Amino acid sequence: MRLPVLADEEMSDHQKELAARIVARRGGVRGPFRVWLQSPALCERVESLGAFARFDCSLPEHLRELTLLMAARNWDAQYSWNAHVASAVKAGVPEAVVEAIAERREAVFEADEDQAFYQFCQEVLVDHFVSDETFARAHGYFGSQGLVDAIGALGNFTMLGMCLNTFQVDLQADRRPPFPDIRGFERVSDGGDRSKP
Repeated sequence: MRLPVLADEEMSDHQKELAARIVARRGGVRGPFRVWLQSPALCERVESLGAFARFDCSLPEHLRELTLLMAARNWDAQYSWNAHVASAVKAGVPEAVVEAIAERREAVFEADEDQAFYQFCQEVLVDHFVSDETFARAHGYFGSQGLVDAIGALGNFTMLGMCLNTFQVDLQADRRPPFPDIRGFERVSDGGDRSKP
């Protein structure tokens, strides 16, 4: 990691309180939280938003996990992907979809509502705009709150990916690289068309 990890004796009271809250909710201060603790005010807000996006928003669990994987792949955030891919599969994201996203191929879902959600998120991440047709289809399934929560989750997980890569948060040593075009913190090939997942 590019930043020093704060030792307990180096933390302010605010940082110690935040670290205790993170441990209670997530089991430890790992990955991006080691970075965010450097800015306690930001850490407090990011931790709260991240907890909402992962655990409390209106989306079903498998779609919350899907937004995480899609944002992680969009930002080539291997740590985030490795930390959550098993949870995504357990929550119901099909393994074929996981593989397609990792390989930047179009993902295909059996359920039309999941396909609509995927297409909505994909257009946001890749095109930066959402077509009227895609918006209407996703809105029909998830309503206003669902789409607002989807944007909140994608934004949160995008910030996560940016943090992990910029500060080169240590990759899990026991995990194989999840993306064919990324090794360490470098692109080793073009990985195909970036307009695809």
